[in-house]
Amino acid sequence: MASGSGGGAAGAGARAGPPAFLVESVPNFSEGRRGGVVDEIVAAFAGAHPDVLVLDRSSDPDHNRSVLTLAGPWPALVEAAVAGASACVRLIDLTRHRGAHPRMGALDVLPFVPLEGTGGQLGACGTVAREAGRRLADEVGIPVYLYGAAAGRPGRARLPDVRGKGFEELLEVATRVPGRAPDLGGPAPHPTAGATAVGARPYLIAYNVDLATADPGLARRIARAVRERDGGLPAVRALGLALERRGVTQVSMNLLDFTVTSPAAAFAAVAELAERAGVEVIDSEIVGLVPRAALAGADPASLKLRDFSPDRLLEERLRRALGGGRGGAPVAPPPPDPPRAAPGRRV
Repeated sequence: MASGSGGGAAGAGARAGPPAFLVESVPNFSEGRRGGVVDEIVAAFAGAHPDVLVLDRSSDPDHNRSVLTLAGPWPALVEAAVAGASACVRLIDLTRHRGAHPRMGALDVLPFVPLEGTGGQLGACGTVAREAGRRLADEVGIPVYLYGAAAGRPGRARLPDVRGKGFEELLEVATRVPGRAPDLGGPAPHPTAGATAVGARPYLIAYNVDLATADPGLARRIARAVRERDGGLPAVRALGLALERRGVTQVSMNLLDFTVTSPAAAFAAVAELAERAGVEVIDSEIVGLVPRAALAGADPASLKLRDFSPDRLLEERLRRALGGGRGGAPVAPPPPDPPRAAPGRRV
């Protein structure tokens, strides 16, 4: 990767320095049906800086949502965030958006994730997330809620607590309820693009299991049984969703720590509960990429993993991307934290 990543191409707050670390970023944006719009938004992220690596992209028309997996030095990914957010604001109108997945923004979630073996630390990714959030608020006009290791307020570490009931609720409460004001920008959400949750977190696996029933009640009961907050599997968040276009339902899970609950353990729990109800598991899917260790000892066929191949492994995709002659150059250290302002004001 180009050694100039910490120089003029980076935004305000960037500074040159000794070699540091590569970062992963996983933008989630609220469009999964209009292929041309998805392509334009992906191109905005990818074209923002020559050191941005697009490792993966996936879109789901039922969720009406797309997920990118990007990697690169932090200044390149901050540039990508600004360019991608601008495209999302221009091309997505949440007042007309419908989909099964909860959302609060056109660019809904923007996490930064340290990549194992590259020297990155979660705390440094939190600093990068705060820099990206500042630029989204200042340059794109999108209010930002900081979460995970970037959170600056009690009660905002968990993404579900930040998102609340989504865009429509945010329009009603952001300016009236002090605890719902954004950390940066605003205080009102953008009228058509909402707000963006920007954070830093460890590696997370988005894992879905599809059930051969159109009744969302079963999927919701299973989700309630397997998610940690209701006494289920540790480090698991889950929702039961109806996939109306396919006429099936889905248990949609985030595995927050695959060393605690693996995809195999999550699949087994969902499959057992579905079997008790007399419903078949159609298949399962990993959204984006997965670390090799997360599937250690598991047969993808036994998990009914849809369209799985070794190419879905994070390490393989990253190896191929870095093998293209772009790796090995120094990257910049994270930016310094800007001074904190009062809640809801830009800094």
